[in-house]
Amino acid sequence: MAFAVIGSSFAQDSKAPKKIDLSGQAGDHFMFQIGSDRWLNMPDSISNHKKGFSRSASVYIMLNKPFKSNPKLSAAFGIGVGTSHIFFEKTSIDINGTTPVLHFNALDTLSRFKKYKVSTAYAEIPVELRFTSHPDKPNKSFKAAIGVKVGTILNAHTKGKNFQNAAGTSTIGYTQKISSTSYFNNTRLAATARVGYGPVCLFGTYNFAAVFKDNVAAKMNLLQIGLSISGL
Repeated sequence: MAFAVIGSSFAQDSKAPKKIDLSGQAGDHFMFQIGSDRWLNMPDSISNHKKGFSRSASVYIMLNKPFKSNPKLSAAFGIGVGTSHIFFEKTSIDINGTTPVLHFNALDTLSRFKKYKVSTAYAEIPVELRFTSHPDKPNKSFKAAIGVKVGTILNAHTKGKNFQNAAGTSTIGYTQKISSTSYFNNTRLAATARVGYGPVCLFGTYNFAAVFKDNVAAKMNLLQIGLSISGL
């Protein structure tokens, strides 16, 4: 009888799930993101944006908190900086203008910069709900995360390089940078998602807040898709 009880106890213990040991892992991680950017709902009147050239780069430090009941799930929050660079051609944008409406000037038959972009930078706080298939082996795990991030504007500027004549045949090595946040939304609220394996994930970000303030320009929302590198 005693042997049967001991055997039954051993069988139950052998079926118990293996405890995941995360004691040796750091609770904070850097996250880098490089993406391709696009302003959604851009009107036809702004036809000179360079498709496929616009890009972003962001960096965050994240604090990860696994759930005690299930270490495969965790919540993470952090702080960092997100930047976006939208490229145009044969265009100038009066971001330091005094009119109530932002002007996108087509320069097809006028002198202009060969390279021209609109850049923004936001201080951001991301929050994520994460799943990691093997949290004790983060570099050999399937990973997925959904979340939100909120930000406040740090800088907005246009930058033109290499001024050229209307025919584009003569170029002067001149660079012009104009900074102003007057027309831009001061806050950013976005939904985020990531999925991948090991330290590399595909990510997507959709900004609910329009790029520009109400009634300043068409309501355009930033979409970012790219690669994310993180320990978790």
